[in-house]
Formats: sequence, structure tokens, C-alpha cells
Amino acid sequence: MIITLILALAALVALLSSLRLTKGRALTPEVLENPAKHIRAVDVEAFRNLVDPDEEEFLRKNLSPVEFRRIQRERLRAAVEYVSCAAQNAAILLRVADAGRRSADPATAQAAEKLVDNAIRLRLYASLAIPRLYLGMILPGAHIAPVRIAESYEQMTRLFVLLGCLQYPTRGISSAL
Repeated sequence: MIITLILALAALVALLSSLRLTKGRALTPEVLENPAKHIRAVDVEAFRNLVDPDEEEFLRKNLSPVEFRRIQRERLRAAVEYVSCAAQNAAILLRVADAGRRSADPATAQAAEKLVDNAIRLRLYASLAIPRLYLGMILPGAHIAPVRIAESYEQMTRLFVLLGCLQYPTRGISSAL
């Protein structure tokens, strides 16, 4: 009975997370005019540390079981926040890149197309990672490793910098990433 309840709760959390990520927040024209002002910083190395299995094992060995579960839940909550920020940034960059795909310059259009693909992929990874992170909070022994988020975010950042250089050579729009 308890396992069924936990699984139902995990499914509900997964559904709500997926809806939140796919819907996203409405992006105003102001966001598209100055995306760097609305992008939230994501520390990829800190995120990697939070979901590192070796770090989790180190904590498991050096903390009492009660303290480990408490610390692990805090770490996973922070990881959810990082993933949510990355997904929101991807939504903003998706809109910016979508506008860039219509550029007359083939290099700009190609860079924008790659950024669109990567931003969509990152949002998909985020929609899959957040329920897994919440499951890890419920079941501290469950191994979760949403490492694709970090790589995808870094690639998206590089593509955004490239697109920014091609579209706006005099603006520093990539500084927030």
C-alpha cells in the first residue's frame, strides 16, 4: 500500500513538473529585446557536484543515515532549482534562436537552428530529470544522474555565444550565462 502511494505521488510530481516545464512562463517582448537581463546564472560545476554519484557515496559513508538523507534531500532540491533555471533559460534562448533562424545570413541561420535543437533537447532532458530528482528525495538510495543536463546546457551556452556574435557583434548578450 505504501509503495503504491509513493509511486502515485512520484507520478503526480512528474506530471506537474512536465506541465510546468512544457508550458513555461510567458515571454514578453522585453525578454526578447534583452535576453541577458532575464537569464538566470547556472553554475554547471556546482550542479555536477550535486548529482555526482561519487560525492553521494562519500556522504553516505561519512554521515549517519538520518543526516545523509537530510543532506541528500537538500542537495537534490538545489539540483531541481538548477535544472529549472536551465530549462527557463532554454525557453528564452529558444525564442531568441527562433528569430535568428529567419536571418538572411546562412551562418546565423545555421547557428540559430542548432541552438533551437539544443534548447528543445535541454527542455526535454529537464522534464525527465526533475521527476527523477524528486524520486531521489523520496527514495534516498535511488541513483539519479541527470548529467545530460550539464553537457546540454554548456553546449547551448556555446551556441548562444556564437549566435550572439553573429547577430549582435557589438552587444554582450552572453555574459549572464
